[in-house]
Amino acid sequence: MSSAKSFNKHFERIELLLKTIPETPGVYQYFDENGNLLYVGKARNLSRRVHSYFSHFDDLSPKIRILVRKIYDIRYTVVKTEVDALLLENNLIKTLQPKYNSMLKDDKTYPYLFLTNEDYPRLLFTRDHTLKNGTFFGPYPNQKILKELQDIIRSLFSYRTCKLPLTRKGVEMGRFKACINAQIGLCNAPCTGGVSHEDYQKIFGQIRKILKGDFGEIVEEMRAEMFRMAENLEFE
Repeated sequence: MSSAKSFNKHFERIELLLKTIPETPGVYQYFDENGNLLYVGKARNLSRRVHSYFSHFDDLSPKIRILVRKIYDIRYTVVKTEVDALLLENNLIKTLQPKYNSMLKDDKTYPYLFLTNEDYPRLLFTRDHTLKNGTFFGPYPNQKILKELQDIIRSLFSYRTCKLPLTRKGVEMGRFKACINAQIGLCNAPCTGGVSHEDYQKIFGQIRKILKGDFGEIVEEMRAEMFRMAENLEFE
């Protein structure tokens, strides 16, 4: 097993830096000895993640080995949640374009999230910036970051992903039937009145806040909703 010192001539300096990194969610940045930004990453546990670069070198990919050899300075930003870390990482990669981050070369091909402006909105993945009747969020520097954000939102909320031309009038007239996603709990079935139009719009109001980074407000809203549901259960 190779030693960290054999890979990085600045390891004694780095070893001191590693002792200062907290075990909290956050974003870390690696710099070379000339102050050039090499890499930006996020972590649920900053200390554990950053330490991992300087251990088990034989398991690292050739690209990461080259990166580790060049690291001279480590800086980090502590955030409250993994979602905060994800969005901060996205913003830093997009604006600073570090050399060792896997990035798309052409900004026109960056993926976006598109929130449709429909009676019952959808949240779409797209690379087409010419879409109309909705709001774009992004671009995201790579698909992995976007997928993680989608997964977080999907774990918090239930909403439709189908292509039905869903309207309030059509729902009220009973024109639609619930699909398999509704049957297995992945969709709250607005097509059959499984959720009211008002409540569905509230869900997408919260999703919009997450995409804008307004986490404090949405956490308070969700906490208030939990208390309200708990009070209703007490009186049933």
